[in-house]
Formats: sequence, C-alpha cells, structure tokens
Amino acid sequence: MDTNPLVQIFDPVNVVTLAIFFGCWWGYAFYAQYNSKRRTCLVSVLHQFRLAWMSRLLRRDNRIADASVMANLERSSLFFASSSLLIIAGLFTAFSYSEQAMGIINDFYFLAPMSQTEWELKIIVLVVIFVYAFFTFTWSVRQYNFCSVLVGSAPLATERGVEESERELYAMHMAKVCSLAANQFNYGLRAYYFAMAFSAWFLDPYFCMAASLMVVAVLYRREFRSKTFKTLSRGLVIKSHAS
Repeated sequence: MDTNPLVQIFDPVNVVTLAIFFGCWWGYAFYAQYNSKRRTCLVSVLHQFRLAWMSRLLRRDNRIADASVMANLERSSLFFASSSLLIIAGLFTAFSYSEQAMGIINDFYFLAPMSQTEWELKIIVLVVIFVYAFFTFTWSVRQYNFCSVLVGSAPLATERGVEESERELYAMHMAKVCSLAANQFNYGLRAYYFAMAFSAWFLDPYFCMAASLMVVAVLYRREFRSKTFKTLSRGLVIKSHAS
C-alpha cells in the first residue's frame, strides 16, 4: 500500500472536490456578474437606489447625514478586513501546530483520515482565501474613501454656474464608485461563505462538495429570489412612479 502523502492529496476524490469547489465559486461569480447587467437583481436594484441617493445629495447643502452613511459603510468593510487578519493569524497558528492537530483529529472516528501534508495544504488554501478577502475588503474601504472625496467636492445646491446635466453626470459617477466599493465588499463576503464550505473538507471531501453547492444555492436565492430583493424592487417601482 502506497503511503506517499502526495498520492493521497491527488486522490481522484480530492481532485474532483477541489474542482467543484473552485468551479462553484468562480462559476457563480461569473454568473452573478453576467446576469447583474442583463436582469434585475440585488446588485442592479441597489445601484439604482445609490443613483437616486447621489441625485438627491446634490440638491441639498447639508450633507452631514450622507457623510455619516458613507462612514458607516466604510466601517463595515474595515471590520471584515480586520477580521480577515485575525483569521489568517489563527490559521498560521494552526499550521505551526500541525502535529498536535493531527493527534486530535485522529481521535475522532467521524473525520476522514488525512496526512499532515494534506492538513497543511488545506490550511494554506484557507490562508489564500482570507488573504484574497482581506485585499477585497481593503480595496472596498479605499473606494468608499474615494466616494467620500467625491461627496465632499460635489457642487452645492445653491452653487451657480453648474448645469443640471453636469449634476446628473456627477451623480452617476458618485453612484458608480459607491457601487464598485459595494461590489468589492460583496466579493469579500462571498470569499467568507466559500471558506466555510472549504472548511467542511476537514470532515470529508463529500461534505465540501455539498457545502459548496449549498453556498451557491444560498447566494443565488439571496441575490435573485429573496424577499429583500423583491421588497427593494417594489420600492424602486414606487420611486420611479413618484419621480
């Protein structure tokens, strides 16, 4: 019997599990981005509300509430960016205690047997996932900073010499930057979801496959079929009738 750890790592079941995991993640990311431009979904509806927000922002001189909302959005990204660093530190700790972890795992009969090399590679993959999440959240923070600058430099409602077409164009650019920041935040959250699915691999590769498919189902329902999306869509219809 071959005890080479590389043989166990590149076992057909593990290879298929890894392909399904990344296929679900990248496949759904492509599907969501493609359909957000061609059908109504949570992303497209929220962009319309951001556009309405920025249009109204340019009609008032007091923008303290707008700056507060922008700061709150930025804090959400900062929270998850800081959490990603803490998780990465914990994963490196788990990596350094691989031998002790393998001793604990071997005491649980319901866990799939794995070598120390396989354990370490799974930890490394999780580290890569959360590093990606950290970069997406920090980029989201920077984009919210850019949007704050745009809000601060926006023309006042009483300012003369600014045409209405220029205000509309400025509002479109502010809404676009805000939506780009929100999309990066969404990508980071998506990385968290799939990291949870990948963690199921420590139990069994079949659990990882099932968890990956379950995450796709949850994300699809929330972005395209959820009650929140339907409520926001109705609000968008009401807004269009009111305008």
